[in-house]
Amino acid sequence: MLNLEIVTPEKKVLSHPVDAVTVPTAGGEVGILQDHAPLISSLKAGILSFSKAGTVERMVIAGGFVEVSQNNVSILADIAETAAEIDVEKAQVERAAVEKELNSFKGSYEESEAERERLETANARLLLSSAK
Repeated sequence: MLNLEIVTPEKKVLSHPVDAVTVPTAGGEVGILQDHAPLISSLKAGILSFSKAGTVERMVIAGGFVEVSQNNVSILADIAETAAEIDVEKAQVERAAVEKELNSFKGSYEESEAERERLETANARLLLSSAK
């Protein structure tokens, strides 16, 4: 068993024993099972999933870090939302606004990082909400 803890600046989102966790990191999606090697990575906006007793739960996470150590998975995220917490209309408006900004952006690719992160977050919200 792994102990999964997810914390945002506003609150502790959850603290549960789980069988497995899949988390979107800056280096790609990482699957974590019991006795995983120690790991620290920044998070990428996307869908985190975790399973316990055959049931899989998903949530959108964005920003922050994941640390894996001694069967503890600690996630410090800027955003952590379940499908029920997502405002689909707001996510659609956000995606449209960011796409418009990116289409007219004149700076370098690196300078558009914050906007691309916002777009990835909006897309993850819409993806998770469509799977309700």
